[in-house]
Amino acid sequence: MLLNTIDSGSGDRVVLLLHGMMGSAESWWRIAPALQRSGYRVIAIDLPGHGLSPRDEACSVASVAGDVIESVQAIAPGAPLDAIGHSYGGTVLAAVAERMPIRRAVYVDTACAFSGGEDQLALAARYEADRRSRTDPVWLRASRPFYSETDAVVEARAAERFHPMTAASISSGADVAHEPAPGSILVRAEPSRFVTDADAERFRSHGVDVRGIPGAAHSVWYSHFDEFCATLPELFA
Repeated sequence: MLLNTIDSGSGDRVVLLLHGMMGSAESWWRIAPALQRSGYRVIAIDLPGHGLSPRDEACSVASVAGDVIESVQAIAPGAPLDAIGHSYGGTVLAAVAERMPIRRAVYVDTACAFSGGEDQLALAARYEADRRSRTDPVWLRASRPFYSETDAVVEARAAERFHPMTAASISSGADVAHEPAPGSILVRAEPSRFVTDADAERFRSHGVDVRGIPGAAHSVWYSHFDEFCATLPELFA
């Protein structure tokens, strides 16, 4: 299934961006121009049930990874890829990296795992309640004081387009866990609700370069944009 993409910049070096749950390709609105200034072509993808991509009430991390691969190959066949995946998008990126070459994979505040066994309808109802709150930019800025006005507008629009049943299907199957390859980079908030110290140590023991940003929010680049870019000199000149 082809997914909606925002394709910007030019050149032979390509960076793939995969957003987190209830986000969208627009969540990278400030990151993409910074990568372009470093000479990259940037491909940001709306994952299924997010943004303008199709819905799929029977999707899994594996099927979403397949959709991402198909979409990238359709618009940038054979291009060497770097990639950044946030939270849920990081788990998808880890699955993608097992099936196609990624030169440099960056995982942002994700343990690259999902617990399964959820009741899809019940989880979708919880997502729907969260979605309704997030459609209000004023509520978003009140609950997330580090959001700029643009951040809040972008994330409110993402919530409006979010499809809870598609998202809930991810957790309605079996448990999912992917190990980032040695040489990958993990950027985590410190402290993090999503990547424990034990997770970080496990990743380090497997050859992952773990980097922390003290005080950062889960969406690290929203709360600590300059620090996030400085933590990744390999991508941000």
